Amino acid sequence: MTATTSAERPPPGVLVPKRRGVELSLLIGAVLLSVFGYLDVGLARSGAVPPDAARYGAGLGLLALVAHLAVRFRAPFADPLLLPIAVLLNGLGLVLIYRLDLETPRDQAAATQLVWSTLGVGLFIVVVVLLRDHRTLQRYAYLSVAAALALMIVPIFFPAVNGAKIWIRLGGLSFQPGEFAKILLAVFFAAYLAANRNALAYTGRRFWRLQLPTGRVLGPIVAIWLLSVGVLILERDLGTSLLFFGLFVIMLYVATGRTGWIAVGLLLAGLGAFAVGSLEPHVHSRVEDWLNPFASIEAGDGPGQLAQSLFAFAAGGMLGTGLGLGHSVLIGFAAKSDFILATAGEELGLVGLTALFLLYALLVARGYRAGLALRDPFGRLLAIGLASILALQVFVIAGGVTGLIPLTGMAMPFLAQGGSSVVTNWVIVALLIRVSDSARMPRPETPETGVIAPIAEDAR
Repeated sequence: MTATTSAERPPPGVLVPKRRGVELSLLIGAVLLSVFGYLDVGLARSGAVPPDAARYGAGLGLLALVAHLAVRFRAPFADPLLLPIAVLLNGLGLVLIYRLDLETPRDQAAATQLVWSTLGVGLFIVVVVLLRDHRTLQRYAYLSVAAALALMIVPIFFPAVNGAKIWIRLGGLSFQPGEFAKILLAVFFAAYLAANRNALAYTGRRFWRLQLPTGRVLGPIVAIWLLSVGVLILERDLGTSLLFFGLFVIMLYVATGRTGWIAVGLLLAGLGAFAVGSLEPHVHSRVEDWLNPFASIEAGDGPGQLAQSLFAFAAGGMLGTGLGLGHSVLIGFAAKSDFILATAGEELGLVGLTALFLLYALLVARGYRAGLALRDPFGRLLAIGLASILALQVFVIAGGVTGLIPLTGMAMPFLAQGGSSVVTNWVIVALLIRVSDSARMPRPETPETGVIAPIAEDAR
């Protein structure tokens, strides 16, 4: 055990740069880009600088600075790119929501989104400061899955919103518990798979190229997954169901190294999507819209949301119409949430949209890199699972609004309106910060002999 865990860090005597100065420089650039976008929207719409531009810039800069100080003093070896990318994406999201607010004076969302972003950064700081070792979470695997299932079950007893029972509304406050459940399930999957990875990979019967583990080993995690997906289907939250399924398959593949699980996952996902799309009316209507997005136009009823989204992407062309000069608000009630990527595509063009996707790709890649740099199985699976959550969300949402796959109704990480989503994504980044700090931290030496000191590993 000692040899395994002590190898997770760089050798003693090797100077590992902390790169906190690089992080601070990138944060300044991220804040400035967001502020320039905010100014650009005001100048394009009214020919004047928005009156609250200084307050917006100061607020975003203060949040970025406080988060940076937390990382500098509590996770000094963390990856320097994670926090700046999150700040930039969150800042651009606020700009796009503010831009759409100008078209909907009775539905203002930017101020509320800024409050949720502040809460998200606050939880980011709490996680970075209080969670000293990511392996501590491994002790709470079953508590995590119990809390996750409870959070997913509660919305069943509340009224449906836009066809899905995923919201809890108490007075003027509303949030999606399922957003928090995905982190808790990632913790459980990582802990269980880390403890049983050898049994999953090398025991049981071999079928084709797949080693099927015994029911005693695979049964509990499959039961938890089926229960969570079943609850989400009852709530008609097919987007999160797809995300959980993808997360389960990816983490099972990483834990076992068996490529057969990918094939099984794709087969089951296809069969499940066909069944639900055929039998569930709400999902079936989205499949019909995906197959023929211009059907409403041909029927004389005008373009639907997906058609308007495709028109917005087409109008953007290569360089876009410019911030504040598009017409994506015609998409309707989901322009600030499900379809906010259409605003980015129309007003920033293919170049701007590609830059956004590259930011997401870099965020996910740095999360994978942090996990692969660790030798403890739980940390590796946790980091890859959390990064995969972001990757799956981006794929599902981008695929839906561009017509690649049917719409599923999820929020683009950091970019779209949605308090629960932005808070959850900040917690994910905080956990990746903690994991990357452990991965890059030099190994300690015993002062008497200079021998590498053993690093205690939690019981698996």
